[in-house]
Amino acid sequence: MRRGIAASALVASLALTATACGGSDSDSGKSDGPVTITWWDTSNATNEAPAYKALIQQFEAANKDVKVKYVNVPFDQAQNKFDTAAGAKGAPDVLRSEVGWTPAFAKKGFFLPLDGTDALADQGKFEPNLIKQAQYEGKTYGVPLVTDTLALVYNKALFKKAGITEAPKTWDELKADAAKIEDKAGVDGYWGSTQAYYAQPFLYGEGTDTVDAAAKKITVNSPAAKKGYGTWLSLFSGKGLHKADATADAYAHIQDAFVNGKVAAIIQGPWEITNFYKGSAFQDKSNLGIATVPAGSAGKAGAPTGGHNLSVYAGSDKAHQAAALKFVKFMTSAQSQETIALKNSTLPTRSDAYTDKVKADPGIAGYQGVLAAAQPRPALPEYSSLWGPLDTELPKVASGKESLDTGLGNAELAISKLVSGFSK
Repeated sequence: MRRGIAASALVASLALTATACGGSDSDSGKSDGPVTITWWDTSNATNEAPAYKALIQQFEAANKDVKVKYVNVPFDQAQNKFDTAAGAKGAPDVLRSEVGWTPAFAKKGFFLPLDGTDALADQGKFEPNLIKQAQYEGKTYGVPLVTDTLALVYNKALFKKAGITEAPKTWDELKADAAKIEDKAGVDGYWGSTQAYYAQPFLYGEGTDTVDAAAKKITVNSPAAKKGYGTWLSLFSGKGLHKADATADAYAHIQDAFVNGKVAAIIQGPWEITNFYKGSAFQDKSNLGIATVPAGSAGKAGAPTGGHNLSVYAGSDKAHQAAALKFVKFMTSAQSQETIALKNSTLPTRSDAYTDKVKADPGIAGYQGVLAAAQPRPALPEYSSLWGPLDTELPKVASGKESLDTGLGNAELAISKLVSGFSK
């Protein structure tokens, strides 16, 4: 997935490590033959990987001196596998790295700084906030490949049936719209998630976050955060508001209800665009509405920035690094990003990749329109792990098993153990 916290399976496959590393192939660096680099791709093996494999063939045809060994590593295993492999000086030459992994791997010295290299020759073409998210302590450690953020996605037909002509701009407006939809359309107007990542817009809407990285302060239990989470909690009860689902299959339940017209609106990311279109409610793609997440009492709307960068392993030798940089430049070019967007319905990271063909997909065009509200994560190595304690507490709060104060207090304590030197 693109939302940030890899599963905690720490057992890396020794066989995968041994065979996947460009630096470990003793023949690949010979001067009389092509250099073989290894790329660990963390995209969906069924829906997304074919587009990347086709691009590799194009790259190899144009660059006879480089061969690319493709390895698809499940996203929920990749962070720990790479950490283990890099620690043993045997990582792949290129990693499709979730943006939240960048600070931690950069801090450990596992990623090569890319400033001044050919891989970043087109830096000015990329969205500035995406370059910022690929940086740590002033250096850039990845080239943005695909990006994403959360948006309010809605069923235009159900909104129209309820007499609603535009998407809600505040959470209060969303509550009012949900009630109208239940009255007029006979379905729930909104179904929220209990996952911490999906609750992040409620914090941004109050001008806060789980932590203030600059001030080294934990803010998850601050008055502003409590207000944001209070709004989040209020959207699980009321007319037209679906009750909280804290089961292991909640994500699938929410998604299924939305794509089949059983709920009018949810918060979701562009990684589900292709699945939206498979549902009965969106056989007509133009029925999919995409809007910026509603704003909180601070008057601003914000959603977390996600996505993936291509990063180069700092432990590879110079020949492999040079080949890897050439490959990264090709894969993140405007032409390659256009191809990826058209095949996978993912969002490009550079402005010149939003061609007319790409923007003809209403899902991509819609999400491009909400990127302005996407907030980069702070360059804190531990940041992505901070959602873990909240993923434990928020479902309990939403389902009434503990109070909001108790849940945030528990999360604050757990987070304090993850970020040393931060005050409460």
